[in-house]
Amino acid sequence: MSEFLPKEVREGLELARKADLKRRSRLRVQVGEDAYPILRSWETGFALDAENAPHLRGLVDLYNGGVHLYQCLIVASSEEAGEMIYEFKRNTAAVDKAPLDFYRDETAPIALLGR
Repeated sequence: MSEFLPKEVREGLELARKADLKRRSRLRVQVGEDAYPILRSWETGFALDAENAPHLRGLVDLYNGGVHLYQCLIVASSEEAGEMIYEFKRNTAAVDKAPLDFYRDETAPIALLGR
């Protein structure tokens, strides 16, 4: 059906589709001070708008609104249908506290109560 539509109409529909994806997605990738909205994401990567996205490579942070989700090592893999596709080399969940370096017994007391 799209081959019957004029070029201007197809371009307008594509721009509207991208705008809708940007508006619905709260996910963003942050590189230093720069942030880019994520159009689509999946288990092994994500896609950004090709017009605004640089060829990112290296360590980036993924956020959902203000929540830090992942620290990722990425590489730009391809450009398809106006989207720049990035693949994860490493994807580590962000945590808000340091990991324990010892085993904590579940029945151990939490605090010492004084008299």
